[in-house]
Amino acid sequence: MGLDPALRDAAMRWIADDPDPATRAELQELLVDAMAGGDSAPLAEALSGPLRFGTAGLRGPVRAGPAGMNVAVVRRATAGLAAWLVAHGALGRTVVVGRDARHGSAAFAREAAGVLAAAGFTVHVLPGPTPTPLLAFAVQRRGAAAGVQITASHNPPQDNGYKVYLGEGVGDAAGAQLVSPADAEIEAAIGAAPAAVAIPADGPTTVDDVGEEYLDRVAGPGTATTALRIALTPMHGVGGATAVHALARSGFADVHVVPEQAAPDPDFPTVDFPNPEEPGATDLLLALAEREGADLAVALDPDADRCALGVPTPAGWRMLTGDETGVLLGDHLLRRRTGLVATTVVSSSMLAKVAAAHGAPAAETLTGFKWIVRAGPGLVYGYEEALGYCVDPEAVRDKDGIAAAVVAADLAARLKATGQTLLDRLDELSRAHGVHRTVGISLRMAPQERDAVMARLAGSPPAGWAADRPAPDVLRLRRPEAGRAEAALGAAARVVVRPSGTEPKLKAYLEVVEPPTADLDAARARADERMAALREEITALIG
Repeated sequence: MGLDPALRDAAMRWIADDPDPATRAELQELLVDAMAGGDSAPLAEALSGPLRFGTAGLRGPVRAGPAGMNVAVVRRATAGLAAWLVAHGALGRTVVVGRDARHGSAAFAREAAGVLAAAGFTVHVLPGPTPTPLLAFAVQRRGAAAGVQITASHNPPQDNGYKVYLGEGVGDAAGAQLVSPADAEIEAAIGAAPAAVAIPADGPTTVDDVGEEYLDRVAGPGTATTALRIALTPMHGVGGATAVHALARSGFADVHVVPEQAAPDPDFPTVDFPNPEEPGATDLLLALAEREGADLAVALDPDADRCALGVPTPAGWRMLTGDETGVLLGDHLLRRRTGLVATTVVSSSMLAKVAAAHGAPAAETLTGFKWIVRAGPGLVYGYEEALGYCVDPEAVRDKDGIAAAVVAADLAARLKATGQTLLDRLDELSRAHGVHRTVGISLRMAPQERDAVMARLAGSPPAGWAADRPAPDVLRLRRPEAGRAEAALGAAARVVVRPSGTEPKLKAYLEVVEPPTADLDAARARADERMAALREEITALIG
């Protein structure tokens, strides 16, 4: 049938406008193959963009064409961001640019910095591969108008991304990720940007190393009084050295790093998926912790904004859930400082009860740290179940895995000094506030099918459930407290259903709560039984 002329013309226009010879050649090869009668699907996929600019910026595979992360896409995205910043009165102000160690990150950061400088901004570039929390820290510390971090966080190796933070006088929360309508406005500005080849990208920049200032803030006075042995992995990412330095300055020098995962490696060769939540991702870490007789295991994700904790048990090492860690850190911080704490509608409800016991306010937000850090004045802590913890909002208005690791080590050391462990503290909190079990379900669905399920559940909630919508794309089902003589599923339970923001999936977040009791073993057994039944019920409801 031949190559579609519209597809051919689109490819030729993009090739002509692409300033990078490598991606020009890549797209030319796809075009020549398609014109010679080969499969045109790869060419169509490369041209299926543009990548959407959302509240997390851009994210996609590193490849040629408007549907990939490449020099041309980064130039146009940065030109759009620059135009938006100028329209908001930020011309001439500082913008900070950082990057991780993924494929393409060095080139993309160089392009972003050059375009911003050529557009009239004072550009500070963080040196080398840098954890994302340092970029968020630098935006506040330097009084910048914005920050750009080139990273795809814990995405697969083939991906990269472009994350934007807005500063004082530009965004409504200095140093936080942008929210609507800024994302739509920037996307429109990107669409109006000229061809990449016509965008100047050679403006002068300055290297700005904020590492020492960040470490001073994270480590504090280094007052650890109890020796603690820590096993740590940066999971082939960029947080390892900074985390080791931060822990050492805090008094925790006995840190053993997983050797196979210590150095940044964009191919992530020892894990199927570079996310501490994924099954098997922390196997090397827990094996090292066992060999070394560690007290605590710490896993960072590749850009070090997330943190997972592992603990020894009589049955061997296990990773804590994000909710378990979130409640532990929140309780620990509230024992030192009273203020607002926040979590999301899909995270455990236990943090609010812990806050009440400390006489502190608590807030519940939509998913994502862009909302958590906007929970209200006086915020001292926020977390989400996906291993994100903001332990010092005044310095980093986002999740920070390195700072969270330091706080976790402080908690573990203080407990060890009294002969206790993190699990002992969890038992203490469960006896006081009840056993809270949380589980996530993720089902792959086409968008149309996913939307139909959401509409069905909202329009006709299952019997015994009350439904409400915290947001247009979030449905919350609650089953109120009932007498113990009723069926097991009649006790307190909560389900939150929402579509994934990045994948064709429907996600459900389940929680069951057993009331406070001294018999934790029995309460946990009941909670596990109820959760198994609830999971079966909700899976059937979703279909």
